Amino acid sequence: GCLQALRVALYALAHLAEQHLHRHVRHLDVLQDVAGVDAVAAEAVLRHKLAQAGLADRVELDSAGTGGWHIGEPPDGRAIRHAALRGYDLSLLRGRRVVDEDFRRFHLILAMDEDNLEALREAADDKYRHKIHLFLEYCGVESRRNVPDPYYGGPIGFERVLDMVEEAADALISRLGQLLAEREPRA
Repeated sequence: GCLQALRVALYALAHLAEQHLHRHVRHLDVLQDVAGVDAVAAEAVLRHKLAQAGLADRVELDSAGTGGWHIGEPPDGRAIRHAALRGYDLSLLRGRRVVDEDFRRFHLILAMDEDNLEALREAADDKYRHKIHLFLEYCGVESRRNVPDPYYGGPIGFERVLDMVEEAADALISRLGQLLAEREPRA
């Protein structure tokens, strides 16, 4: 039989970086803004951790921002350097803007902060709004609601974002692994 998977989307503004899953879900797509530091980190961390968990072949990752800034551009150089120190490669990522098709395509859309959450909910048709959640909240990180913009926080700001994203990614991958296991065809 074919591999089943889930679709997830992560969004953040370009200057920054349980939805009701249907039983027929087949792919997991992670979508976020690659020009922003928080979302770039989330994509790179998730790619790395999904590979470690043996789920990379069942997960499609993509990225997009709610704003039109930095389309086609690589992430901030500082984000690339800090992520590289932890073994994550951001160098090939490029920014793009969310499009209407994303709301139909993805089963789960995770916003990095409340501003993006609101922007996504405003952009989505009513029938897709149930898919949109805050990244940290959906992943069970109770200490914060928003992944902050590390841009003006110096090196420590980038490290804090990576810490938060790593914690949330571990929880998300565990949750998605369980959902995928539940959807495996029974012999």
